[in-house]
Amino acid sequence: MDYELLLCLNATAEEKRNKIPPEVQASFDNRFNIEYAHNSTAIEGNTLTLNQTKAIIEDGISPADGKEPREVYEVANHAKAFAYVQKCASEGRPLDENIVKDIHVLLMENISPGGVYRNEEVRITGAVHKPPVPGEMYRQVKKFFADLPYKGGFNIIELVAWTHAEFVRLHPYTDSNGITSRMIMNYQLLSWGFLPISIAKENRLEYFEALEAYAVNDSLAPFAEMIAGLEQQRLEEYIAVTEEQAPSGSPSPGM
Repeated sequence: MDYELLLCLNATAEEKRNKIPPEVQASFDNRFNIEYAHNSTAIEGNTLTLNQTKAIIEDGISPADGKEPREVYEVANHAKAFAYVQKCASEGRPLDENIVKDIHVLLMENISPGGVYRNEEVRITGAVHKPPVPGEMYRQVKKFFADLPYKGGFNIIELVAWTHAEFVRLHPYTDSNGITSRMIMNYQLLSWGFLPISIAKENRLEYFEALEAYAVNDSLAPFAEMIAGLEQQRLEEYIAVTEEQAPSGSPSPGM
């Protein structure tokens, strides 16, 4: 991971952020929001297409091809939960247990009760790792939130990776742990001034393997590298968009 490069790119993106038209910024953000909702729900098995996701988020139009109501709610709820994440992060509120529970409640609206820790054992299909039993899980969740503000020895990207990987390792809810983990990952990125990222559904195998490496072998590096690569792509994309908005005839950087 080239952490210094990420810091440099992020500083460049921040410098350019207030120099592009609001409608361009809004378009950039909206496109991400739709792709993020599509990818994050698809990773969990949602079958809605990108265009159907767009119609739900932008226009409130549900698909007319017999999709399950849960799939529609998952997408609509994702948009609401991410808006809440953006609001709280912009207000400078540190990630804590209450915020995570609020996120889960929003994600589970019209599906099942949210924000309640599981009281039963669970297994993750296809994974070697088995989440802790309820009593031990509850103790570890409390430690997770106690450690969260003070986790030492990590750079920001490693902290972001640990936040996601540790929470999903604990699997504190009976449902939507993955989506919640990706939400709090982006909460941390936004809180530290980075851009949110979306893990493409096509990369779910690499993603699951990186999380399994942490859960089974306590190896955070594969997942941190994955996040760093995605963050670099987002920052470079954003910088390219801002440079496209430069007035005609402006010199290119370095000229």
